[in-house]
Amino acid sequence: MNSYEYLLSDINNIKGIGTKTSKLFKKKNINTIFDLLWSLPRDSIDRTNLVKINELLIGKIQTITINVRKYNFPRIRNLPNRVLCDDDTGKLECVFFNSYEGYIKKILPLGSLVTISGKISYYKNKYQITNPTHVSSNINSIKKIFTSYSLTEGLTEKKYNKIIDEVLKNIPDLEEWLSDEILKKFNYISWKKSILELHNPKNIKKKGNFLSRLIFDEILSTFLINSKIRKNIKKIKKNKKKFNNDEIIKIKNKINFRLTNDQLVAIDQINNDLKSNQKMFRLLQGDVGSGKTIVAFIAAMNVISSGFQVCLMAPTEVLAKQHYMLAKKLFDKNTNIKILTSKTEYKERKEILNDLDKNIINIVIGTHSLFQEKIKYNNLGLIIIDEQHKFGVKQRKKLSDKGGKNCDILVMSATPIPRTMIMTIFGDMDTSIIKNKPKLRKEIKTYSKLETKINDVIKFIQKQVYHQNQVFWVCPLIEESKKVDHQSSIKRYEDLKKIFKNKVGLLHGALNSEEKNNILEKFLNKKIDILVSTTVIEVGIDFPNANTIIIENANKFGLSQLHQLRGRVGRGNKESYCILMFKSNLSENAKKRINILKNTNDGFKISDEDMKLRGYGDLLGFKQSGLQTFRLADPVLNEDLFLLAEKEVKKLELKNQNLNKYTNMLKLYDRADILNDLV
Repeated sequence: MNSYEYLLSDINNIKGIGTKTSKLFKKKNINTIFDLLWSLPRDSIDRTNLVKINELLIGKIQTITINVRKYNFPRIRNLPNRVLCDDDTGKLECVFFNSYEGYIKKILPLGSLVTISGKISYYKNKYQITNPTHVSSNINSIKKIFTSYSLTEGLTEKKYNKIIDEVLKNIPDLEEWLSDEILKKFNYISWKKSILELHNPKNIKKKGNFLSRLIFDEILSTFLINSKIRKNIKKIKKNKKKFNNDEIIKIKNKINFRLTNDQLVAIDQINNDLKSNQKMFRLLQGDVGSGKTIVAFIAAMNVISSGFQVCLMAPTEVLAKQHYMLAKKLFDKNTNIKILTSKTEYKERKEILNDLDKNIINIVIGTHSLFQEKIKYNNLGLIIIDEQHKFGVKQRKKLSDKGGKNCDILVMSATPIPRTMIMTIFGDMDTSIIKNKPKLRKEIKTYSKLETKINDVIKFIQKQVYHQNQVFWVCPLIEESKKVDHQSSIKRYEDLKKIFKNKVGLLHGALNSEEKNNILEKFLNKKIDILVSTTVIEVGIDFPNANTIIIENANKFGLSQLHQLRGRVGRGNKESYCILMFKSNLSENAKKRINILKNTNDGFKISDEDMKLRGYGDLLGFKQSGLQTFRLADPVLNEDLFLLAEKEVKKLELKNQNLNKYTNMLKLYDRADILNDLV
């Protein structure tokens, strides 16, 4: 067994691990020896400080040498066994649950002097240690600093440390995969040395070359995979799409605003990809209201004029329908546009499927149903995926395969993503960014209000409704909760209905698809003035007449989510408002979030701040992105290492260097399987 085979072998190969212990580790998703090495230490426990009984601190783990004086083994079942001990300053009781008399007598013989360590408690005027973790007549075997790990039921700290120590003794020397130039930045520390230092209890709270080296390896493994995927995509040769710029002129004449410079740059980038003989995989990223959809429809028109079909996939039926209505408005009458969702009736669905197969339909808009196995496209040239930041590399590859080699991919995201996240999640794609919003769109004025001032908010809404404007009112919960003091959407709806009568609608996740659509249709058609909702209105829907949004318990939402919600208004040329309501007892973190939102409408800046406050884990549903979550790397804290990894990969790409040197690293960091699935 070579070095890498050993590291990737089953944990059963570790001395001291039997079937029972193996199952306990596998419950923690620790299946291989490398998984165990990668199970990060949580803390360290210092047992070096020897104290007397009268110096003990309740709730602390402490080490003490005691005399064993008396056993108390009750004959009643389920009662604990007790051992009375002392020193020259006081008394202490060792309490044992689920331990046999023979075992206790063996480790704590009567009359012996023994050193023990454990967590101190106090019960009935006595100090206690329940189930001491370390007991020995050899004081030096206990007076050490131990590494603490996150345990699972059945695994003791002592057992875990013993197994870790066994593995650390047998870590092989691996052939170095990093270049000398990179190694120099980490003071030439090896991977093996880095792992040993990582598990050293003295380093738990330290940052050093050992940690930076391991973080860099983890980032590099991801970036190398993305590089390989990009390279494989570039190898795919397609038929060039031939078109002129007439389509952009048609759209310019049908919209009420001038295209921004960012939009024009994005259009040029996409057009160049479409005209190329290399397959397009591009992310079109833009803040809410920046005009991504217009850019995507211009691309669609160009593809259709080249003789190809287009499909646009939206995350919800409501958004799909809105795209469909906009397409009908923008495209000329000769363009055959259809919508396909779960609501499409059987007869119509059958007809659409038939027309797609015969190339009668130019563009089809819908939800995930667009990629069911039964659907066959005659000549699909472009797939547009809207609001699908949770689509990972595997899902994108699957969609691409559905379209064939001549099919380009354009992914849109309205969630501004920090650059380090783009490099990770969308590293297999080229990127176009739209930051500037159309000039006619005014910045949304954002205010904060205490919930006690709700009457002032009601008066403000009355004024907006009087001027024929529409209002969103967002609440976090559907029903009253005893655990959380949020105002429910249902109760708020009932309260507002007393004031505004039949001009109030209610939308929440418990409604079925048809009910949701009906409510949104009413709001879109101005049959209701106020829509009380949960966060289901967050994604992509455009209501030009809505100029005000009220967000209750705003402190309970993440910063990026608040920005997305705020983006539901300000879609027209009206003065728009966002009112954040909260209780008086705000945390410092919540105050920061609200102040950031009040001071800027820049989604990219907000996203950066959100990551700093919350970390990257929750942003964009990162765990569902198609890549494994980083164990060590953090896109905010380790931005310098992300940029260094990016620079290194670009060098490798320029040299056209293969990945053979990094094969073992990719295996260790669980990236090889991703690559195998994609190529």
